[in-house]
Amino acid sequence: MEFPVFDSIVPLLLAGFVVFVLYYAIYIFREYERGVVFTLGRFTRVSGPGFVLLIPFVQQVVRTDLRMFVEDVPSQDVISRDNVSVKVNAVIYFRIVDPQRAIINVADFSAAVSQLSQTTLRSVLGKHELDEMLAERDKLNADIQEILDRQTDAWGIKVANVEIKHVDIDESMVRAIAKQAEAERLRRARVINAEGEQQAAAKLVEAGEMLSRQPNAMKLRYFTALSDIANDRTSTIVFPLPTDLLPASVRKPEDKSGA
Repeated sequence: MEFPVFDSIVPLLLAGFVVFVLYYAIYIFREYERGVVFTLGRFTRVSGPGFVLLIPFVQQVVRTDLRMFVEDVPSQDVISRDNVSVKVNAVIYFRIVDPQRAIINVADFSAAVSQLSQTTLRSVLGKHELDEMLAERDKLNADIQEILDRQTDAWGIKVANVEIKHVDIDESMVRAIAKQAEAERLRRARVINAEGEQQAAAKLVEAGEMLSRQPNAMKLRYFTALSDIANDRTSTIVFPLPTDLLPASVRKPEDKSGA
């Protein structure tokens, strides 16, 4: 006895089973993706990119992305070495270099990097003064990156870059820094003024020595001064007159005796 309905269902079931098996057996990984394959729960290999064929229900795969991740570190309260309270936030750039360790050694590598970056940011910046945070960001970025890269190496993660974005300071501290900067500029102005006076005095001494060696040079300077005074339109002109330029008849007796 034949069952035509049964004969028509069996091929459909077989076709559905084949489609089901192929659906769970065939994986396509993009160029930036890798698949960590587990066979009955044990690590087998890292596959990809391209076409990958697995045994359904026996092998499982976990996709990983090898592209660069960007992690925004939220604002952290930091007390600097000179006891100044600031709020600092940063951004971390990292990527997976070993998919096996990134999946097996840590449950959530993104959350782990985020928490580690927050604690490292507070720890490193707390060892520096406020002036260093504001003026030496490149050095601080390099220090934080080195520490994070060393600690995340066991997770198969490479920290490519760390950038401190903002250092927020209290308003009262901003005014104090402004006063400090103003005092520093005033100090530099006074030092420059004193150095100018010192250099001018040295030049005057040098000029005096040259004039003392050549008496006629003093007369030339005197005539130059007279020329400058003649060009000045003032009602009263007062200028010194050397006694050696006066005639003998108008000199004082002591000048004659001295001569």
